[in-house]
Amino acid sequence: MSNVAPEVLITAVEGSPAAVAVHDRDRWLDLFSTTAEVADPVGSAPSRGREQLTAFYQTFIAPNDISFAVDHDTVAGHTVFRDLTLTTAMDGAVDLHVPMHLRYDLVDEGGEWKIDLLHAHWELPAMVTQLMGTGPRGWWAGTKLGPALLTNQGVRGTIGYLGALRRAGAAGKRAVEGLLGALAAGDGQRAGWFLEAGMPVEFPGGASRSLVEVAELGDTLHFSKLISAGSTVTATVEFDGRRGVALADFGRDRKRVSRLRLFLSA
Repeated sequence: MSNVAPEVLITAVEGSPAAVAVHDRDRWLDLFSTTAEVADPVGSAPSRGREQLTAFYQTFIAPNDISFAVDHDTVAGHTVFRDLTLTTAMDGAVDLHVPMHLRYDLVDEGGEWKIDLLHAHWELPAMVTQLMGTGPRGWWAGTKLGPALLTNQGVRGTIGYLGALRRAGAAGKRAVEGLLGALAAGDGQRAGWFLEAGMPVEFPGGASRSLVEVAELGDTLHFSKLISAGSTVTATVEFDGRRGVALADFGRDRKRVSRLRLFLSA
């Protein structure tokens, strides 16, 4: 099942928002592989195994009404990257609108496509700021999250979730803007200031290319919607007539990208 139609993978992914919309916990859990990992948001401690995924569901999905406004789906290999805005009504009190890049890696398990990795790239500090700006109703909804975290995931899980507050942040976004901006301008040499020496640009589902090769097509590169989550920055991109998501990883140095992947539809 290595050569699979993109529509098949998108259909498998669509099972998640469908189950979330009707608050069907077991249906949602059954979408995942036996080795699945969920990091939502990226930077928080991942949930693995049915017990941890159940705790995640009870904390973040069960109390809220959640809807997904998908702007674009990208299928690269067995990965589906969704460019969307998620709206969540926290405890029925306030609506929060969260820009997001949502990554699903899928695996064939027993003849069915299952979600093996779900990474939600969104900014926890921006969501908290938005929640606090809604006034007393939002504050009241926010006060319920802490006890729910402790009840469902314990002290260790709560601390792990708050790890999402540590991010590549503004410095990482500036580096990605510099890197993609230099490539868009056709300046491969300048792009090299922002990417660790010798690293190619990877195209999951396709061949890697050097900075020089990508810069030669720079006039076809456009980017927007930068999101900093954990040690990564994602961006909506269009390159050589194809739309997708750029994923830039950082090590300790937030001024230089350690790995750049462009997930583009075939």
